[in-house]
Amino acid sequence: MNGVLILNKPSGWTSHDVVARVRSILKEPSVGHLGTLDPLATGVLPLVLGAATRLVQFTDYDKEYEARCLLGRTTDTEDVTGRTLEEKAVGGLEPEIVRQAFRGLMDVREQVPPMMSAVKQGGVKLYELARQGKTVERKPRPVTIRNVEVLDLDLPRVSFRVTCSGGTYVRTLCRTAGETLGCGGCLETLVRTRVGPFTLDGAATLEVIEKDPGAAPIRGANILVSHFPEILLDAAHLSKLCAGSEVVMDLPASGWVRIANPEGRLVAMAEFRNGVLQPRKVFGMEGV
Repeated sequence: MNGVLILNKPSGWTSHDVVARVRSILKEPSVGHLGTLDPLATGVLPLVLGAATRLVQFTDYDKEYEARCLLGRTTDTEDVTGRTLEEKAVGGLEPEIVRQAFRGLMDVREQVPPMMSAVKQGGVKLYELARQGKTVERKPRPVTIRNVEVLDLDLPRVSFRVTCSGGTYVRTLCRTAGETLGCGGCLETLVRTRVGPFTLDGAATLEVIEKDPGAAPIRGANILVSHFPEILLDAAHLSKLCAGSEVVMDLPASGWVRIANPEGRLVAMAEFRNGVLQPRKVFGMEGV
């Protein structure tokens, strides 16, 4: 069972819980996900199955979220599930000042991962250390915030849409906006609406898959790498490449390319260097 399954993650589940459940439902031992969602969050959780797990390195997609920030409260987890550290009144805030603070999030260039996160330090996930009452120093990580749009402002709540690079913590953006406004803030709700080419449209639910595993809408792995140029090869060169041999050819640019069979299924990811197509990830003539 190879390909991509787009799930609408339910609230209260960890991404690991979802992976384990799908692994059990589909009887497929090799299942991975393309970016952790907090238990609080819902929305797009792409799962890669079987041989498609070998393509994870090519899936550094932008992500889109719709979130609601609760201003006036600071918590130890940066969301409403955590212990309240401080509360402040927000009644005197001018709406335009609030909008400016959220638009200003596009200037964020790095974030320190929250202690309640799945980032590993010394081989141990930060949230495991946090649950032991430990706090460790974390290095800032680069992030890119491409767009922030305030959708609704009903203080102390601010609903907004954000498009950002992978590895961005939306709850940390809520904290940052709250700090800018001088009142604190935390994440109240979060829906991931897009991961790269995958959206909520057509996303399956665990309930549907549990009722009929055979109806799981699994898509071909080629879509995972659709942002790379596709190279068409004749049958002889396709067979040669799938056997692991290099192919000499003339291309206008160098770098990663995807190779599909006549049915449109991905047979290989290859690198083109100095006039040579070098197979790196090969899936066979039938493709995935």
